[in-house]
Amino acid sequence: MPTTEIEYPVLQHFLCIAESRTGMPVQPTDVAPEQPLRAQQKQQEDDATPKQLPKGVVLGPDGKPCRSCTSVSAWFAMANQQTGGKTKSAAAVTPKVSSDCPPDVEQLGRSTWTLLHSMTANYPEQPTVTQQTETKQFIGLFSKMYPCWVCADDFRTWMKQGNEPRVSNREEFGRWMCEAHNAVNEKLGKKSFDCNKWEERWRTGWKDGRCG
Repeated sequence: MPTTEIEYPVLQHFLCIAESRTGMPVQPTDVAPEQPLRAQQKQQEDDATPKQLPKGVVLGPDGKPCRSCTSVSAWFAMANQQTGGKTKSAAAVTPKVSSDCPPDVEQLGRSTWTLLHSMTANYPEQPTVTQQTETKQFIGLFSKMYPCWVCADDFRTWMKQGNEPRVSNREEFGRWMCEAHNAVNEKLGKKSFDCNKWEERWRTGWKDGRCG
């Protein structure tokens, strides 16, 4: 656009000076019609691109992050990432969580194993047929309703691999639960527990008297 076509006299005078000094006509700063459309398309593409979640964050069946399946450090890393923080990895986060917050996968797991081992410790030495049936039913329902769905899937898979609940007596049930716990420990890279000592750990207390 020639500078003589500029509507505002002051601006026209300024552009004429610039053109006379540079020898080049000054281009107007009007935005090309296609530029807003390109910007809008890029924004839509960015919104449609799935954001990479921090390591350890597990999605639920609904496609949203599953709090019961995720460690608290990974959860905080995700929150930090969403708010534009610099910390992206779960390992770099040191969260402080109140005791009245929803449990993460680790707290849920510890509480669950305490409950399950305590149940085996109080299981009858000579259970009735009804008690054995009900116990198997409980384990089956538990494996379907456990809040961490990936943990529940793994547990059901493990039982189908020749590890059905053994509930004919307390010793058998306690040892089976210990083996189930060890299967999870091994998968997580943790040390296995000596199942010969399951009753000391969960029922009678240690022989050195530390439990009173």
